[in-house]
Order: sequence, then C-alpha cells, then structure tokens
Amino acid sequence: MATPQVNASSDGFRPPQHIVIVGGSLGGLFTGVALKQHGFDTTILERNPNNLLENQGAGIVAGGDTLAFFDRYDRCKRPVAVESQKRVYLDQSGQVVHEEEMKQTMTSWDLCYYMLRANYDHQESGYCQVAGPQPGDGKIDYRYGCTVTDFKREGEHVIVSYNNINGEKESITCDFLVGADGPSSTIRKILCPNVERKYAGYCVIRGTVPEQEASEQAKSAFIQRFTFFHAPGILNLTYTIPGINGAMEEGKRLLNFVWYTNFPEGSEELETVMTDMEGKRRRLTIPPGTMTDEAWEMVKTRGRDRLPPQMSEMVEKTKQPFVQCITDVITPTNSFMDGKIVLIGDALAGFRPHTVASTGQAAFDVLMLVEYLKSGDHHQFVKRTVEFARLIQHRGVYIGNRGQFESLPLKDYIEDRNMMSIPRQDLDFPPWTQI
Repeated sequence: MATPQVNASSDGFRPPQHIVIVGGSLGGLFTGVALKQHGFDTTILERNPNNLLENQGAGIVAGGDTLAFFDRYDRCKRPVAVESQKRVYLDQSGQVVHEEEMKQTMTSWDLCYYMLRANYDHQESGYCQVAGPQPGDGKIDYRYGCTVTDFKREGEHVIVSYNNINGEKESITCDFLVGADGPSSTIRKILCPNVERKYAGYCVIRGTVPEQEASEQAKSAFIQRFTFFHAPGILNLTYTIPGINGAMEEGKRLLNFVWYTNFPEGSEELETVMTDMEGKRRRLTIPPGTMTDEAWEMVKTRGRDRLPPQMSEMVEKTKQPFVQCITDVITPTNSFMDGKIVLIGDALAGFRPHTVASTGQAAFDVLMLVEYLKSGDHHQFVKRTVEFARLIQHRGVYIGNRGQFESLPLKDYIEDRNMMSIPRQDLDFPPWTQI
C-alpha cells in the first residue's frame, strides 16, 4: 500500500487509504487517475459488463479545467485536443451572419477515455502509449460488470454492496466512497431519493462525419471553426474533433455535430425517436447504431427542411447517430456521512450540454477532491464544487430554454454563448449559489 501524499490537518482529519469509486466513465477515471498518483489505493466499480466502454462518438469542448487535469496527471504525453480559431453563425441558407475570433479546444470522448484508461490501469489501445506505474502510486483495481445496490457506514469504514458480472452478491470495504456514476447516479438515488432527473422538452442528436467525406463547402464552414445555427426550436453547432485513434492530422479528423431539437413530452415524434431497433422505448438515450430507419428518416427530413445545407449534409452523411434527452438534475450537496461519501461531476449536477462544462465540472471536482483529501479542508471542497454546480446548472437551464423555446435576436444567443465561455476562476457567484 502506498502512502498517500497528504498534508497535516489541524482538526484531526485522517486521510483515507482505500477509496471506492462508483462509475468508470470520464468522471470516475479522472478520480482514479488523480488519486492513484497521490498514493491513494482505489477500486473502480463500473456497471457495464464489458471491460471497455463503447465509443460514444461524442465531441467535447475541452475547457480550462479539463486541460489543466491532463496537463497535471497525463503520463501518456500526447495532444488531447484540436484548436478552433473562431466562432461562426450561419443563417438557414448557409451564409455567415456573424463571426468573432475566439480560440477554443475540442477533443472527443473516446480519446479522453482511452488516455485515462492508459493512465489508470495501463489499458492498451491505438490512442496513446501506455503509462506504466511509478513509485508512490497507489494500488488500482478496475472491476467491470459491477452494479452497486447499497452501501452502509460501519465505524470509520463504508461497506459497498454490489452484484458482480455473474449476478452474484459481493461487497467491498473502503474508507471513502466517491459517486461518479453520472446524472442517473445510483449513489445519489440512495442518498437523496427525492432528487429527480427531469426531461427538459428537447433532445440532442449527435453524429460525426470523417473530414475527408465532407464537401468543400462543409469543410470551409467547420474546420478550425465552432459554427452555430439558431432557429425556433433548433440549435445546431458543428466543429472539428480528433479522428480515429485520436488522429489530429488534416484529413483524418472528424466533423462533429450537436443538434438540439424540440420533441415535447408524450409526442409521437419523441416516442418514435426514442424507440430502438428492437422495439424498446429507451428512457433517455438511443446509443449509436440502435436508431430505427423510420426515426432516422424523420430526423433527416427535419434536417433538410430546417438546417443550413452544410449542417444538413452532416446529418445525411453520419453513419452512427445517437440521441440523448436533455434533462435537469442537481443535488443539494455533494458530501454525506461526515464527508466520507461525496458526489462529483454529473452525479452532483447534470449540466445541459449548452454549458460545454460537464467534463470540466468533473475535472474541477476531482482537482478539489484531491485538495480535500490532502489537507482535510472539507468546507472548501463543498463550497467551491457546490457553488460552481449551482451556478452553471442554473445557467444551462436559462440559456437552453431561451434557445429552444423563445425567439430572440441573434445577438442575445451570442451573448448567452459568450457568457458560458467565462473562465471558471473569473465567475461571480451570486448569494443564492453560496454555501
């Protein structure tokens, strides 16, 4: 067992030795990678029955906290993001109606995932070199096919119960528990059963197209640009992300579209788009490759009728579209049982994607968690993470509803988007957010 790298605490705080992390996607892996490198022993419990999660085919805007995390903890030492140089707004004919210089960095879910797995449990892939263990690292254990069913505190320990990949009941004892299991968090449901995840009235349709398959018109609109289109009930943004195995060379990248469109609760269109190829009505997500032909044709027709031609082209050419219902959820606090159980990332607050801050929230929460476990300053951990969650979750609802359910001048949407680009350290936290 490694010795955690901690500072002395004046209030008698004893740092945990063994930490269980529930959730093996980006939030859980951020947690595992950082804690491992600070000497903490960690076990990740991931419910998916496969060792590797399926590529979600999703682009990610890599903000300051995400980049800071990889700069501090990535041992693979490969680039994680491509740059966008400006923001561009199109009208329905595809003409540019506004543009402004603004550098941003874009990455992909799969590149982040495989880099984190390489750093945590040395998973080999075509994305990066495996980062081997170093002196001072804590022990690691990645367990897949583990569905958490309950947990309880016994003295200074937390006992986590789960069903393993064979459906057998097992338990694991730890000193500290991290719920990093997403916006439908099991840990949160057990702690806060009255907190609900609610549908916001619209969905996001996502997909990617290889750069070399795009027309010159589309490439000129989307390469090194973050390109938007607003219309009643519709927002589309399209940008360049790393390609297969994280390729960043010209011609090998992907064009990633994110298309928000209204499907009212209970509508026939929502039922059509959320019913998969096996006839199952999915609650929140249609994964890549499971959308019916009927639903996809409905979506493409909507694109032809309402989107600029460059964006409609992306919809037509994508091979693996997927759909996510936009939802809202936020927990009153992220710390329970005297600080021995915490929630991070989407388990604390599910940000609407308009905020481009979900991955950044997880990275920031983990950076703050490390400080808590090193110093014992529980109050600062709760204060900084919860206040950030309250502010950005609220803003996501605000700009999402304005964009989807109101008809405003373009300048208002531009102002909303620019508001979400203020660096976290420059944000002002109103009294209603504060602990």
